[in-house]
Order: sequence, then structure tokens, then C-alpha cells
Amino acid sequence: MRAKIKDRVTRLVRALSGRDRMEGFRLLRRFGRTLVPEYRFKWPHMAWWKDDDFTRFLDRFDELHGLNSDRRWMLQQLIRLVEGIPGDTAECGVFKGAGSYLIASSNRLGQHVRKHHAFDSFQGLSAPVAQDGDYWQADDLSTSEEEFKRNLAEFADLVVVYSGWIPDTFAGLSDDLRFAFVHIDVDLYQPTLDSLTFFYPRLSPGAIVLCDDYGFTTCPGATRAVDEFLDDKPEKMIALSAGSGFFIKGTPTQRSMHPLASD
Repeated sequence: MRAKIKDRVTRLVRALSGRDRMEGFRLLRRFGRTLVPEYRFKWPHMAWWKDDDFTRFLDRFDELHGLNSDRRWMLQQLIRLVEGIPGDTAECGVFKGAGSYLIASSNRLGQHVRKHHAFDSFQGLSAPVAQDGDYWQADDLSTSEEEFKRNLAEFADLVVVYSGWIPDTFAGLSDDLRFAFVHIDVDLYQPTLDSLTFFYPRLSPGAIVLCDDYGFTTCPGATRAVDEFLDDKPEKMIALSAGSGFFIKGTPTQRSMHPLASD
């Protein structure tokens, strides 16, 4: 018995020291099956894990070992699809600015130098409604406008900040504006629905709308708002395995309600 324990400890020390990464991964999966049986691991061979620029971005926003890296990577990749699409970009629910940083970074590339429109109450979430369940409370995820602006200081010439509640802050935009990319990250039913209602008719053909909260059990209201809004539209949502979902304006797909959407 002592020999077995010693062998396991030796293997764990080797794995943690970096000499046997796969052994460490096997041990992690073994512990995971015990602690969180329903958790689904993924292979640790993702090339984007070794993207130095993206790693520095995650570290900048203290997300290197957080839970958002998959969705941040998908946001960065989806932005590439609209490089040739005319229009500005927008983010609803900016928090500390990680999403807006990625979007603004792309706005000097490609064929168009775009403005980025950033919307946030900077007072946290609004009051949830019945469709949102009981996970969130009013004022959750509060951050300051000053912190957001500090984090986006290098893009001050591109970023326009609208401080206040959705949909009231949309009144600050010209009716002539068109959008190539919109990121909706407001967690709740009503502001998600209000954001879609405002931006959908202002999307250029080929524009992308990405909803960060789509498909999360903590955000049933956001998922429901998207599916309700698109129910009579030609575009349908593509749910991503790491959470979130997107649609492309003018590209109809087969209708498929997300399993978390309630009747």
C-alpha cells in the first residue's frame, strides 16, 4: 500500500513539475470525475493556448486562469469574419472592458476604421424578471466607468461610451449608423431583447451578433430573449460549445431552439 501511495505521489510531482503533462491531465480528469462528475474536460492540445498575444490579453484582464478564455477566443475569431463588412461595432454590457478591448483592437484593421460604441449602466445589472430565474440580483457585476476607460485608453479615439440603462442609452445613436459586429453581454432577458430590437434593423448584410450569455443555465432569460426574437426571422442562432451563440445577418439556417429556452 505504501509503495502504491509513494508511486502516485511521485507521478503527481512529476506531472506538476511539467515533465509529464499528459500524466497531470489524466490525474486532473480522475479527480474531476470524483469532485464534479458531470464536468466535461477537453484535450489540452489547443494551439490557441500557445498564442502569445492572446495570452498577454488574458493576463492583462486577469483572465488567464479564469472561465472566459474560450469565449474570448471565439469573440476574437468571429470579428475576423466582418473585416470587409461596413459599419461600426458595439458592445452592450462592457464590464471592465475585455470584450471591447478585443473588438476595438480589430477596428483599425481591414478595410474599415470603425468606431466602437460601448454601453453599460456602470451600476451592475438591472432587476431580473421572472424569465431570468434566481441566479442574478440587481447590482451584480458592478464596475466603474473610470476603470473601463483606463483599460481602453489606447483606443480612446475609437471608443464612444454610453453610460446608463438599456434601452435609454440607445437614444444617443444616429439613425444613420450601421453595424458590422454587436456583442451582447447583459445576462438578463429584457436588456438582451431590447438590444436585439435596436440593433437588428441597423445591421449591415453579413454583420454578426454575438450573445455571450446564450446557452448558460445561469442566464435562461438571455437565451429565451434571443430565441423569441429570432423566432420569426430568417437568421437562427448558432450555439457554441463553450457557451455563447451568434447569428449572421442575412444567412438563414435551420430553426433550432436551444434546449434551455423555456416555453
